[in-house]
Amino acid sequence: MSEFRLPAVALAAVPKRRLACLELAKNIERRGFSGIYCASVGDGLGLCLAMAGETHEIPFGTAISNIYTRMASDYASTTALIHELSNGRFRFGIGVSHEPMLRRMGIEGGRPLSEMRSFVEAWRATQKTGEQPPLVLAAMRKKMVALAGEIAEGVVFANGALSHMADSLTALSGPACKREDFFVGCMIPTCISEDRDAAAAVHRRTLSFYVTLPNYRNYWKEAGYVEEMEAIEKALLEGKQDRVPSLMTDAWLSDCTLYGSRHEVRETLEAWFEAGVSTPIIVPSSVEGNQMTAFEEIFALYS
Repeated sequence: MSEFRLPAVALAAVPKRRLACLELAKNIERRGFSGIYCASVGDGLGLCLAMAGETHEIPFGTAISNIYTRMASDYASTTALIHELSNGRFRFGIGVSHEPMLRRMGIEGGRPLSEMRSFVEAWRATQKTGEQPPLVLAAMRKKMVALAGEIAEGVVFANGALSHMADSLTALSGPACKREDFFVGCMIPTCISEDRDAAAAVHRRTLSFYVTLPNYRNYWKEAGYVEEMEAIEKALLEGKQDRVPSLMTDAWLSDCTLYGSRHEVRETLEAWFEAGVSTPIIVPSSVEGNQMTAFEEIFALYS
């Protein structure tokens, strides 16, 4: 048995590998990981429905579902179904996405806090669906964190800064977050390799997209990375996107991701638990191969 606390993992079902993804979910459960959380890509909610029947004990959920892509009442029918079929193991993680991404889908978003509150009210008011699962709000900055503490049963970050996490969680207030089972998760890009530079390069490629999103840059500024984010904004404004990876400093990357040897990743992961994240969610990548290779490397952490 490992002396380390096991995290949760992120999972996405991609075309032609969906059955393999379900087998992977069963393997994750057998190995004792603390949860499986599904991204919106590849229909994360559909994957959760499939996992309700293919797994038996492991908690799982969406991280996250976009509140704008389905009506609240439509979501309510599906989430109640998954909750019942899974015997209460499912968590419904939702978020407001990002304006540039919504624009590409032809969706006009509103004010994030009021839109989230309205969605939750409508979702909970939907009748004749049965009992609903615990609700988890995706958050970055403190106002959404506070809203999660007020109206939800959990909060989940993505690409959060370890050094800023304890400060972010001070915004939690209200009756919901006082419960012992209040969920605090963070999706952490993870790449295990003895070649730290190669692993860092993988993360820089992955996060090159996220730094183009204003909400993320504003969060990282709040976390203390003003100089880095302003340099990235300047490069984007000048049309020099190829410069962006070089502007992601090692200090920033090490604060927002996990990479390096098995020992380094395990030790840093423990720091996430200590910072108040009850459920760190590893988002695996590999220097050597695809998602399946990355999971084998994650499994080796605790073998």
